[in-house]
Amino acid sequence: MVATESLLFCLKSFLLGIVEGITEFLPISSTGHLIVFEDLLRFEASDQYINTYSYVIQLGAILAVIVLYRKKIFATLQNLFPKKEGGVWVRPYSQTGLRFWITLAIACIPGFLVVMLLGDVVDTYLFNAVSVSIVLILGGVAMILAERFHPKNTARPQKGKWLRVSTKQALIVGGFQCLSVIPGMSRSASTIIGGWFAGLSTTASAEFSFFLAIPVMVGMSGLKLIQLGGFGSMNATELLSLAIGFVVSFFVALIVVKKFIAFLQKKPMTVFAAYRILFGVVVLVLSAAGVVSVTAG
Repeated sequence: MVATESLLFCLKSFLLGIVEGITEFLPISSTGHLIVFEDLLRFEASDQYINTYSYVIQLGAILAVIVLYRKKIFATLQNLFPKKEGGVWVRPYSQTGLRFWITLAIACIPGFLVVMLLGDVVDTYLFNAVSVSIVLILGGVAMILAERFHPKNTARPQKGKWLRVSTKQALIVGGFQCLSVIPGMSRSASTIIGGWFAGLSTTASAEFSFFLAIPVMVGMSGLKLIQLGGFGSMNATELLSLAIGFVVSFFVALIVVKKFIAFLQKKPMTVFAAYRILFGVVVLVLSAAGVVSVTAG
């Protein structure tokens, strides 16, 4: 690549990093937005690089959650095992970090099975603007209906060092997370809706979604990066683009996650549902006009 082309390529990476950082933890589908904006920006490279890029910048956003929730994560590790003093349980299993991480692992199981069974089918047929726009619209309608029939004030806000989620609640949230395999649905939207049905408050559902993202996204991204062959075949511009996207998505996600939690404590989720529907309609129009690609890949 000549200097101008390299600069433009890195600028596009910067913009996509912003898109990823904003959308990864909001219930509006980061994957759907990346598919559309990569097309709009004409972010052109090999399929292998585009896929690698997407997973790397997702890791940047996940790192933001680890940094923001480091105290709660550290608290679970400090209180990992049950503790007994003078024959009395001062820290029973129900109050240990071990229980929290086991519960988190249980919530990961349904999604893991779905990805193993249907991941290739989804990658082949559903990674396109039309299917993303339809799912964005349907997901927005689902959010409105779910919030109406399972309002956030039915569950009390949680207090303590970390979230208390039962095995049953984890399985319900994990089951709903399976919907996020579909591009455009959003892992955040799926798990928050699942949290409502499980009896969690909106903020508790969102925070559990953030924690759930750590093993899910790190594991899935790590596996995909290994399958894609790593970074050995990339040139200097492509490696710089990866670094830019990673760093930008990290810092943007730091800001967005804090603002999102503060927003949820005061406002309903309807605004995100309305945005999904509007964005889905816009993408359908752009697809019909030939501005964005209708086909997968």
